[in-house]
Amino acid sequence: MFCVKCGLQLPDDAVFCVKCGAKQIPVVTAKQDVGEETKEVKCPSCGAPITPKFGEMVITCEYCGSSISLENKGWQNIAKHSMLPITISDNDQITARLRQMMDKGLLHRHLQESSTLEEIDFLMVPYWIIPVTEKTNLIATDIAVEIGSIAATAAMAGMMGGALGGGSRRGGFGGGGMMNGMLFGTMMGGGGMMNNTATKAYTYDESYNCPVIAVKSLTAYQPHDYEFSFDNKTDFDSKKVPKSIKILNGDINEDTAKNQAKNIVDQIQSQRVHAKYHMIRQMDTQEDVASGELLHVPIWFAQYDHKGKKIILIIDANSGSAINSIGL
Repeated sequence: MFCVKCGLQLPDDAVFCVKCGAKQIPVVTAKQDVGEETKEVKCPSCGAPITPKFGEMVITCEYCGSSISLENKGWQNIAKHSMLPITISDNDQITARLRQMMDKGLLHRHLQESSTLEEIDFLMVPYWIIPVTEKTNLIATDIAVEIGSIAATAAMAGMMGGALGGGSRRGGFGGGGMMNGMLFGTMMGGGGMMNNTATKAYTYDESYNCPVIAVKSLTAYQPHDYEFSFDNKTDFDSKKVPKSIKILNGDINEDTAKNQAKNIVDQIQSQRVHAKYHMIRQMDTQEDVASGELLHVPIWFAQYDHKGKKIILIIDANSGSAINSIGL
């Protein structure tokens, strides 16, 4: 059975949903009763039977390669389903790439040689690619402009003060014109106070194609500020995937992925804004989250043991880039 509120697949005898907490009431539709729905779903493209395992929310048909997703309105056909081709396929290629990652830097020299490879897997992993556009309006102070303005004002005022002092050595001011110039310059420079001309309103716009991993057991390897290359993206075709590589189904639907993408992009946008602008006095961000697509990506997972410390590396087998690393 499925949750009457959020659509999560539940045991047949469930009383409450483990996700949203809603109380379950058996629902019978004219087309299909609850018992039939939990046992089998027909592929909307070829009509072949699809039997979802418990918890699965993204399933690829073994017969035609089409995919369906369990959303709030029930099982729906995924309109956009694509894949990235494999460019790093054999053990020699991935071993060389892993060595580059692990032996990078003087402190990590020969790290791979002194580590034990415990596990290596090559899988086609589903990701939801969620387009997110964010617009941040902020009020900030440009530090470079501020310091330059103060320095220029102080220097000019110092010269004026020196001229007014006449360079005289008489009197008890211990420096005469120079001291008076510095004092006058500091006063004219605002005594270190902020220059309002350096405080401005800015707008920072950015568009993201945020990848959200569609498998709950792999969420520890969720990419952060990483986007896949779509140059060689093609429509998904299971026949193009070697039989030795397992194609994973997902248990995170698109609705959930949209919420996760929004949170991920909010963090990235905030980090980028704070890196670009300093002394932010006010900031407001608006986001637009669009419908996404399902993308199967060839991924290498490698786990090493180095003196009792676990090192986990996740490699994009299409681009060869490191998606994530743990323990390095």
